[in-house]
Amino acid sequence: MFLVDCAEGAQLLLRRTHCRFANISVIFISHLHGDHCLGLVGLISSLGLMGRTATLHVYAHGSFQDLFQQMMKFFCPNLSFVVSFHPIDTTAAKVIYEDKSVSVSTIPLEHRVPCCGFLFKEKEGMPHIRRDMLDFYKIPKCYIAGIKEGAGWVKDDGEVIPHERLVTPPDPVRTYAYCSDTRYIPNLHELLKGVNLLYHESTYDETCLHLAEKYYHSTAAQAAKVAKDAGVKHLLLGHYSARYSDEEVLKKEAETIFPNVTLANEGLIVDVV
Repeated sequence: MFLVDCAEGAQLLLRRTHCRFANISVIFISHLHGDHCLGLVGLISSLGLMGRTATLHVYAHGSFQDLFQQMMKFFCPNLSFVVSFHPIDTTAAKVIYEDKSVSVSTIPLEHRVPCCGFLFKEKEGMPHIRRDMLDFYKIPKCYIAGIKEGAGWVKDDGEVIPHERLVTPPDPVRTYAYCSDTRYIPNLHELLKGVNLLYHESTYDETCLHLAEKYYHSTAAQAAKVAKDAGVKHLLLGHYSARYSDEEVLKKEAETIFPNVTLANEGLIVDVV
């Protein structure tokens, strides 16, 4: 389980949504503003009290490394697990994490401090075995792994049943892009082509465009334009200014440009499809 950014309320929301702390293996910090990282050391401390033993990986801008290590020594001495810090370059789009099922790349963004988003890309899985063909040719289950990897089947009479007849294609690869605090970047869509789910900040509506430009944030319309230009399937808006008592105004603004829009909210669960 990945955690992207870790604000002060992270532990409360994890408990409220019944997400197990122990399942978090990697934490990605987009930038070093308090509303994105002040909960990090507290969460690590709690993990220590829970008796965690598995290594926790933290990815953040390199300028945070010295301060982070000092805070760890002061607040989290004698932890029962290793916290491995990985400095990242927020100015380059490159793979920073990879395992057998997913890769994570940075998305350079433009904010008042060094900032990047994260692109999660699922790796292509194995094809699916056709159970009807398995039964028809009476293929023993011990050959399933080989067939998934590309093998065919040879019948007793020597006839070769090709691999393609025994399987169906693997599930489509899914992608999720998280674009944290940023001003509108006209060419950002080039890094997000065809993403299934795009989270893009939408702090303001277009009437506050001057504030968005001043504070390096985006409007809902600008977020929608990125989604449209990138050809994504689903746009998730978030990071709303407190001036809005009803964020529907942001959703409606975005929908004039891009149709499939959802407002992020605490506890919301969104499928990446």
